[in-house]
Amino acid sequence: MGEIGPARLGQAHYRAAVDVRAGPRLEPAAEDEKPKPRTSQADKWAANLAAARQFYEREGHLRVPRKHIERIVGEDQEERELRLGAWIGNQGSRAATLSPERAEQLSAIGMRWT
Repeated sequence: MGEIGPARLGQAHYRAAVDVRAGPRLEPAAEDEKPKPRTSQADKWAANLAAARQFYEREGHLRVPRKHIERIVGEDQEERELRLGAWIGNQGSRAATLSPERAEQLSAIGMRWT
C-alpha cells in the first residue's frame, strides 16, 4: 500500500492526517476556565441542613412543599439554590438508613418521621 503522502490523499487531507498524528495541541486552561472543585457528600448534607434550619426558623415547621427551592448564602459567600422540598422528602424516606446523628439533627428542627 505504501506511505500515505500528499499525492495519495490530496493536500488538505494530508495536512489533516498529519495534524491528527501529531496529537492535540492543548494549552493549560485559564483560571476562570477551570471547573469548580466537587462538593463532598458531607458538605452537601451541611448545606441542606442549613437550608432546613433557615426554613424552620422562618416558617416554624418543616412541612416543605416538594418543589420548594430554598436560597442560602454558603460559607464562600455565594448564594445557592437548594431543592429543599425534595431533600426533606428524601430524608424522610431514608429514615431507617440515616445515621443517628443526622436523624437527631433533623429531629431537633422539627422533622416529622411519618
